[in-house]
Amino acid sequence: MKTKFSVILALFAFCFANAQQDQVDSEMNSAKGITFQKGDMFLEGSIKISTGGDADYYGFSPKFGYLLNDKFAVGAKLNYSSNKVETTQVETNVFGVGAFARYYFLELDKKRFKTYAEVGLGYGRNKTDIPQVGSDTDNSLTADINVGLNYFVTKNIAVTFVLANVLAYNSVSPENGPSSDTFQLNINLFENIFDQPQFGVLYRF
Repeated sequence: MKTKFSVILALFAFCFANAQQDQVDSEMNSAKGITFQKGDMFLEGSIKISTGGDADYYGFSPKFGYLLNDKFAVGAKLNYSSNKVETTQVETNVFGVGAFARYYFLELDKKRFKTYAEVGLGYGRNKTDIPQVGSDTDNSLTADINVGLNYFVTKNIAVTFVLANVLAYNSVSPENGPSSDTFQLNINLFENIFDQPQFGVLYRF
């Protein structure tokens, strides 16, 4: 009798363990329980379009990231934007390249919701066309720190929100004219964190 009871108990434990593993596997195959691992990669990007006002603006910003572990990611980014002021017909086109490092520091909603801080460095080439005057080209160096989040709707796809720029530095060197440096620090970040959020999509693979 004792032997039969031991066999039944062992079978029950085995079935329970399998059921738990199936639940874990099912969780990982859904948008819940998402965890980053070393070697994971992602593509992320945002498109910004603003028309109908004083200016027409188009922007595209793709990124490629590589996870060094479950918290840290490094990667490269591109940036292209075009802004045309309707009243003056002045058009500015910007093309930039850069690198970034990202740290994920908070997970909520069964790890679907991941908050991060990101440091970025970039180089840009800006061309401004002024009607009846000509064009001017300048180079820029940028550095910034921002806060954002990813919300996974599937195990591979997440919606990205860049909430705020905590710190920004920009150095512009025109071909014709003096260079300029600007520095901005948002000390009231958390009083109005959703002031001008940027939206994008992330694909993990």
